[in-house]
Amino acid sequence: MHRLVDLNAPSRELLRILRTPPETTERLPESVCWRAYLELRRRGDPQAGGYFVQGLRSLHRRRGISAGALPLTDPDVDDHKLAHDPYVGELWRSYKRALCANRTGPAGQLLREFEQQLQAG
Repeated sequence: MHRLVDLNAPSRELLRILRTPPETTERLPESVCWRAYLELRRRGDPQAGGYFVQGLRSLHRRRGISAGALPLTDPDVDDHKLAHDPYVGELWRSYKRALCANRTGPAGQLLREFEQQLQAG
């Protein structure tokens, strides 16, 4: 499997991934952000959640403008199990399913719920 994120990268590099989501052609760029967020959270970085949501919002806006420009494939179907909270993991899985189905409206609602859960936890 293609390595999504170098887990040994410095925190500033992982934060850069969240601030400027990557261009990928083979998988959801949101999944790359998810892995960077999880690693930063594991390291205890207080900025991880905010930058993660900012990156997701940026990608979501791009999907709303031109859905065909970003990939809709998700080879990482079990990455939701890496979440610190099972509910957050299920929200993540639902969010990615909506994106893969090109349903940006429901994905936007899930993104708002996801943001609330990250702020609460």
